[in-house]
Amino acid sequence: MFTGLVTDIGRVDSVEDTNGLRRMRVVSHYPVDSITMGASIMHEGVCLTVVDFGEEGEGSWFEVEAVPETLSLTTLGALTTGSGVNLELSLKLGEELGGHLVYGHVDGLGEIVSVKPEGDSFRVTIRPPSEIARYFATKGSVTVSGVSLTVAKAHDNGDFDVAIIPHTWEVTTLSALQPGSKVNLEVDMLARYVARMIGADAPETKGTA
Repeated sequence: MFTGLVTDIGRVDSVEDTNGLRRMRVVSHYPVDSITMGASIMHEGVCLTVVDFGEEGEGSWFEVEAVPETLSLTTLGALTTGSGVNLELSLKLGEELGGHLVYGHVDGLGEIVSVKPEGDSFRVTIRPPSEIARYFATKGSVTVSGVSLTVAKAHDNGDFDVAIIPHTWEVTTLSALQPGSKVNLEVDMLARYVARMIGADAPETKGTA
């Protein structure tokens, strides 16, 4: 479980395809003693499992593996050596929940429609897949490439806006967004339960490993 509050931007150090899996080595600022074998770390909104790790300067490196389905249904398939990735370590009992509860399971790929400055902040319009568009409501929560955000406006055509403050813009990979960019979207847990209670189909999660 995660909060959607990015705690580091990691850098992909290597990518290797073997035996139907893609193994990625990521360099981070996390102290090596904060990582354990089998730990869950969220990468751009996707929960992946640590299969190896070690010390890297004052930080650490760790390796994770992704299956072809995860690569094809999320933005992880486009990552290459040097790519930046939003990272978050899994939530521990007793820690402050600053964002909202996030699974790290991607429900679909969204497309950036526009990025517009609003003073020092940015308003970003996102087009979700049609099958999950109804799960985004004004003032509701959404996870965009691992970042917990509030839906500023849900449009009648299914698009929705998020307003991104300067701090979030600076400390996440969202600052690289431009029209046409793809982002991993996760529907808010509350929207899933509401859909279940009213008999609607909840989205099938994708992109887990």
